[in-house]
Amino acid sequence: MSQIRAWAALAAGKPLEAYSFDPGPLAPEEVEVAVEHCGICHSDLSVLTNEWGLSIFPCVAGHEVVGRVVAVGGQAKGVVVGQRVGVGWNAGSCCQCRLCRSGDQHLCSSVQPTIIGHHGGFAERMRAHWTWVFPLPDALDSASAGPLLCGGITVFYPLLRYAAPAQRVGVVGIGGLGHMALKFANAYGCEVTAFTSNESKYDDAGAFGAHHVISSCDSGAMKTIARSLDLILYTANVPLDWKALLATLAPKGRLHVVGMVLEPMVVKATTLIGAEKTISGSPTGSPGAIATMLDFAARHNIAPKIERFPMRRINDALDHLKTGKARYRVVLDADFA
Repeated sequence: MSQIRAWAALAAGKPLEAYSFDPGPLAPEEVEVAVEHCGICHSDLSVLTNEWGLSIFPCVAGHEVVGRVVAVGGQAKGVVVGQRVGVGWNAGSCCQCRLCRSGDQHLCSSVQPTIIGHHGGFAERMRAHWTWVFPLPDALDSASAGPLLCGGITVFYPLLRYAAPAQRVGVVGIGGLGHMALKFANAYGCEVTAFTSNESKYDDAGAFGAHHVISSCDSGAMKTIARSLDLILYTANVPLDWKALLATLAPKGRLHVVGMVLEPMVVKATTLIGAEKTISGSPTGSPGAIATMLDFAARHNIAPKIERFPMRRINDALDHLKTGKARYRVVLDADFA
């Protein structure tokens, strides 16, 4: 097997550099994908800097992959050589435990993240178990489909589980996750309220599908929507005033956290008990939910707003995201000669 060329961090926080590795023999249930595009997610930054203490170096990040199948293991199912596919946050799971057998493979205790102890999509080729390799609907554009496989499913999954058409949904944080949440919630038939601390994003929020935009820093504005929202998707990675935010929930409302807020959430039990409010969270989603999301996105013409960089400029692209300049997802175009 020939070497795979990639861009890797050799240590935490180091600039990425050209790197080659031998992937070894293709496992019977593995699929090898020639990478055409790969989105950059904030989770890539967290892994490359070892913010979560889970990273293994050298690290080839990248988990929003779109490409073509170039090899299929003898026991792999559902894909064929030449097919256009995508791979997201997970690249494998045990397929044997009760969670896997019940369709919750993303919660498997042995789930294999694509970029932790596994080489991801900042490379000319990458591999994943066939369960986590998704044929893409024809209506989805290859360059912009990648972010759907991580950010897209992260915000779609709680809508699938907890929302219903005509409900009132709030989205906190209008960034890489939040802007897709607005699009999905609007297409889902919900009345959508965007929360942002950045006034320059007000117009964008409306264009993405928000019916209302509220300053998350304005306590007076927050009070005007008290007890009105059925579901809030928290996509930011910094804490807000949890008491004020929970006050905007209607009785039996739910605050669902998908942003990686590392600080503890301090909430009084009485805030939840009195109106039967719920706080929950989720990672990405199951393979079944991802397939549903891809079909929904294709049917409703939902795509992230992206900026594209050639993969050889990967460090520039990472800096662009790190400094908060991305509008709203960054995608790399593979350019290995």
